[in-house]
Amino acid sequence: MDSLHFGWEEWIGLPDLGLPALKAKIDTGARTSALHAHDIEVFGPASRPKVRFNVYPVAGQAQVQVTCSAEIKDRREVTSSNGESELRYVIETQLEVAGQSWPIEVTLTDRSSMTSRMLLGRQALQDHISITATEKRLQPDLSYDVYHSAAVRHAAPQRALRIAVLSREDNYSTKRLVEVGEARGHTVEVIDTTRCYMAINTMAPEVHYDGKRLPRYDAIVPRIGASITPYGTAVIRQFETIGTYCVNGSAGITASRDKLHAHQVLASKRIGMPTTAFAASPKDTGNLIGLVGTAPLIVKLLESTQGKGVVLAETKKAAESVIDAFRGLRANFLVQQFVKEAAGEDIRCLVIDGKVVASMKRTGAEGDFRSNLHRGGSAKTVRITKEERDTALRAARAFGLGKAGVDLLRSETGPKVLEVNSSPGFEGIEKATGKDIVGMLYDMIEARVKPQPVRRRKG
Repeated sequence: MDSLHFGWEEWIGLPDLGLPALKAKIDTGARTSALHAHDIEVFGPASRPKVRFNVYPVAGQAQVQVTCSAEIKDRREVTSSNGESELRYVIETQLEVAGQSWPIEVTLTDRSSMTSRMLLGRQALQDHISITATEKRLQPDLSYDVYHSAAVRHAAPQRALRIAVLSREDNYSTKRLVEVGEARGHTVEVIDTTRCYMAINTMAPEVHYDGKRLPRYDAIVPRIGASITPYGTAVIRQFETIGTYCVNGSAGITASRDKLHAHQVLASKRIGMPTTAFAASPKDTGNLIGLVGTAPLIVKLLESTQGKGVVLAETKKAAESVIDAFRGLRANFLVQQFVKEAAGEDIRCLVIDGKVVASMKRTGAEGDFRSNLHRGGSAKTVRITKEERDTALRAARAFGLGKAGVDLLRSETGPKVLEVNSSPGFEGIEKATGKDIVGMLYDMIEARVKPQPVRRRKG
């Protein structure tokens, strides 16, 4: 390693923490280096705990913030130059100066009263470094401009994230979200949505769980059951208020769950779907059927899931009987055209981050027009047309969903959207296509929570 000559202050980089440019004060009186950090928080398993913290690399500019995380190497009592002792977390990271790099230990502390964001201690100043205490910045100058450019977003290292999965079920999808996330070095916690409660105020909105305030999460993956949609979306809305990245937003989930609302959204975006009608009065039954066309017809509960509450009425008389039965139960429902040429098959397109990442054809069990896998249907991978791909993408975009299962029917007049599912399961489509769908979801999450460049103010 080439010899380096330091003054009492130098430009350095900590690339593994996403800090390409910092001014550091050289402190030969201290053994370990110290980094000025805010909001220091421990997370992860007890066997390999991690620490997450925020750094404001530019003194006096609070709008430039970088969130960092690292494994905890130790926790030590450190005595500062003014004689005060403090218990600090110790991490190990790469120090970069003038194209050379080597590992150093760093303690995390709140140095808000100091202008230097970092102190470099003796352990970091290896034998090849000489120091001239009367001069400063003898190494090449860096610039804080890196924090104001888009380049910092792409160059940011992959850091450990703290992610919450909102779910009440210990099923394949939830297990995969935990396994894949932890294999990538993240901490993934499954939260029972119904056990969350909220402090709603303007200054410090919070989400609590089992008697404690929930920590700051980098991302939320909602898997909200249909039966708790109103409360589940309220919890997601609270996380949105806090500023947490949510894979699917509360508004998109709410709209997609209500089939009437969903069809109105699709219609407003001119997205193809089966002809649909809805009425509140029993006097309108005949007109309702007339709007959709002739039998056979589909009568569908507004909050039906997995094929439950979906009835095929093969004659007009049967349709009237089903409608009367649903009205007798005071159930909300809609009547829909039956696309007979689909022959009990539909196509599930899984959309993640504005791309169709997988598609499968689902075929209903013998004698069943419903193709849901939960009802005994089967699935196999399928190639979709450009028109089908575009329709699926437009449907997911109409609800603002980062992750969606879009169900299409192949009709004589082109693809028709049956449903946009804001909480699609992963088991059927991963097994049918052999693709790592959950891994693709984490690719999106990791890209979304990278540091955002801060634009300079004009003038």
